[in-house]
Amino acid sequence: MRLHHVQVTVPAGREDEARRFYSGVLGLPEITKPSELAGRGGVWFRLGEVQLHFGVEATGPLSRRHIAVQVDDTEVLREALQGAGYPHEEAVPLDGMRRFYCRDPFGNRLEILEEYAHTVEAESA
Repeated sequence: MRLHHVQVTVPAGREDEARRFYSGVLGLPEITKPSELAGRGGVWFRLGEVQLHFGVEATGPLSRRHIAVQVDDTEVLREALQGAGYPHEEAVPLDGMRRFYCRDPFGNRLEILEEYAHTVEAESA
């Protein structure tokens, strides 16, 4: 088994805002929805080997539920988010992981993380 896609929500009529955030800020390519589903609204993106689907639905209260996105350099993405006006919150540090959280324009939470080699020798250097 493997993960094929994750679906989160976008309010009706705000697909262009999703495009600006997910393609414009995060750099994800948009995927054309199948013609059978195109009339439902929403927008889809590719995130590595996985698809990220946005279905049209009213957003609910903010939650800790999230999508975790691994990147090569968290600082580059943190700067892009800040430059586009999206605040972030620091996450509890984990051994071997740099990470932080942000929210998209619809309240969906994203964890941005970067793996790095962490050894006791590196700390003593």
